[in-house]
Amino acid sequence: MSEEDSTITPELRVRQLEEELAKAEERLDKLYAGYTTIEQKVSEKSAVIDVLEQEAIDKEIEREAIDALLSDKDSRIHDLELESVKASQRVKHLEPELSKMEEMYTRESARLGRVFEVAEDLDEALGVAKAELSARDDWYAQHMDLFEDLSKAIQTRYDMIDTAIEAVREQELKQATFRERMDEAVDAAADAAEETESEDGASEEESTE
Repeated sequence: MSEEDSTITPELRVRQLEEELAKAEERLDKLYAGYTTIEQKVSEKSAVIDVLEQEAIDKEIEREAIDALLSDKDSRIHDLELESVKASQRVKHLEPELSKMEEMYTRESARLGRVFEVAEDLDEALGVAKAELSARDDWYAQHMDLFEDLSKAIQTRYDMIDTAIEAVREQELKQATFRERMDEAVDAAADAAEETESEDGASEEESTE
């Protein structure tokens, strides 16, 4: 036993150990406080990331709904075009029939003398033909507006897709920046903890000396 050890009483040794324990507890409290702060920040940032990811999912769902709507409109346009072709074919068949009716009207009127009766029948048939021709013209007038609206809707769709893509790019950039900031914060906290431990170790060595 050295002379220095012989001069340290048990009470003094206990007091030294208590002081060292208090210092160790203080260091642990600081480390725990730093860890708690970082953990809270990470939790908050994770919540923000979850919100941004949900927004991106909502945008994708919205885009798919728009695609489905446009697909439905494409189908409707095809049906309208088919009806237009059918109407055109009916008109082609009606025009020769109309000419035949007019010829028959003239011939029968001169031959049988029943001008009024034949004229009445032909007027009715002519009215039907004109009504179908008018319906064809109305169809074209009505659906020209539809085609114009569809063109505007398609342009709006492209604009919405461009906006959604830009929003996703911005969110990805924000997430990358956030991860970099978090990495820097974690590294800074770790460096601070190591520096604190080094300072505490140096203090203990000076106290022991």
